[in-house]
Amino acid sequence: MFVKMAASVLLFFLFCLGSAEAGKLLVIPAFGSHWTGMKPLVEELGRRGNQVVVVIPEESLNMAPAQHTTTLMYPVPYTKTQLQEKMKVGIGKLLSADVSTDLARFQNFILTMDMLKVTVSQNAEGLLSNKDLMKKLQEYNFDAILTDPFETVGVIAAEYLSIPAIYMQTSHPCGVDALASQCPAPSSYVPQPLTHFTDRMNLWQRSVNLVRTLIQPMTCDRMLARADEIASQVLQRKTSMVEIMSRAALWFMHFDFVFELPRPLMPNMVIIGGLDSKKAQPLTQELEEFVNGSGEHGFVVFTLGSMVSQLPEAKAREFFEAFRQIPQRVLWRYTGPVPENAPKNVKLMKWLPQNDLLGHPKVKAFITHGGSHGIYEGICNGVPMVMLPLFGDQGDNVQRLVSRGVAETLSIFDVTSEKLLVALRKVINEKSYKEKMTELSAIHRDRPIEPLDLAVFWTEFVMRHKGAAHLRPAAHELNWIQYHSLDVIGFLLLILVTVIFITVKSCTFCFRKCFRKTQKKKKE
Repeated sequence: MFVKMAASVLLFFLFCLGSAEAGKLLVIPAFGSHWTGMKPLVEELGRRGNQVVVVIPEESLNMAPAQHTTTLMYPVPYTKTQLQEKMKVGIGKLLSADVSTDLARFQNFILTMDMLKVTVSQNAEGLLSNKDLMKKLQEYNFDAILTDPFETVGVIAAEYLSIPAIYMQTSHPCGVDALASQCPAPSSYVPQPLTHFTDRMNLWQRSVNLVRTLIQPMTCDRMLARADEIASQVLQRKTSMVEIMSRAALWFMHFDFVFELPRPLMPNMVIIGGLDSKKAQPLTQELEEFVNGSGEHGFVVFTLGSMVSQLPEAKAREFFEAFRQIPQRVLWRYTGPVPENAPKNVKLMKWLPQNDLLGHPKVKAFITHGGSHGIYEGICNGVPMVMLPLFGDQGDNVQRLVSRGVAETLSIFDVTSEKLLVALRKVINEKSYKEKMTELSAIHRDRPIEPLDLAVFWTEFVMRHKGAAHLRPAAHELNWIQYHSLDVIGFLLLILVTVIFITVKSCTFCFRKCFRKTQKKKKE
């Protein structure tokens, strides 16, 4: 006990010392849930006395200014309505895509790359062509930049301003983080993005994964083609996103191995999974009365994330019908049409306090789309899940939890009330789901330092030391042939062939000499 208290006091003084030397940090976030995951770190850095400047587009989705920061905005060639419509169409395409087979998942992967080609670079020209704002940013003389590599505007801005870059990475669609950081990713047990594989793959899955690993550089080139063009124009030299990202000071990996599959990491990669997890707060009187009204049966939380609050009427009816048949009450974030005979045990909300509900002692299950924020809140509070992956990395996320025995998965395309009932009853009534999730929760929360404090320390470290060059491996200085030791293998093969050739020639020469002497003796 005394040792733990002493360690806590030491950590407190270390962080106070670090924060005393306030730095200047530029933040260029990505939209949607990416900003939700980054915001707690940004606000904490500002609260600790650092000068934090957040640069966001004038029109965006869920990118409200952060506390304790300065917000600068730049114009973009679209309105919020146009952006919402574009996202709706894009999500609709992904939702209608078949991912039941390996071939279908590969086709969906290529579709995703093509859709994101424009999305990830849509704000780059808006900011980088704004000469007044870029000049203002140069005058700040920032110590570092914190950005999300999902959107490339921050990556290019870091190179243009010549400041150390810290990338906060959740799950990149093409796995550019592994390419840029030179991080080993053996295809035998590290599944590629959007394959829905675990680290225990059979022969066929390892074959598919190897092919995906071999074409990974080409798929990243395809996705980042437009961003490469913009970067080359702005920096006035031929370059690429992978080349620029290879100079990263740090990578914040927004995961924890309690959820992510174990795999190699580089020295400049810092694990901060659960960064935005908070202690559950008391519910409002209205919600408290509703959840307590279910008695010992408890309640279920249902949400498909911040971007999907509606379902087709026919699909929604399946959920209403399933909820009608369970004793638990259901809190559902839903804004779509409601049938006249909607069950009374269902409460529909435009927004719900997800973490506070998951932390309530009466919660029994969490129906989720498999987004990383909801997953970590579920793990932190020890709530078993029924998962309905929609698009992106959600299919991969689901398989990770199913393989750990803490969740059941259903397909949104063919879900029925019967299938949903079976899955719900399994995770609620079979004790193994709750027991395994409780164990995962305990492991996740048993750590020497909170992820937020760790992220703050390393951000301030980079600002104080103008980077983290001592963590950069020599692999970045090797070409593809040298990295895989192909030149060494070729050299050793040459030596082997030379030795064999000389040995054969020597033996042949000796044999001929001996044979000639024998022939002479016979003639004599």
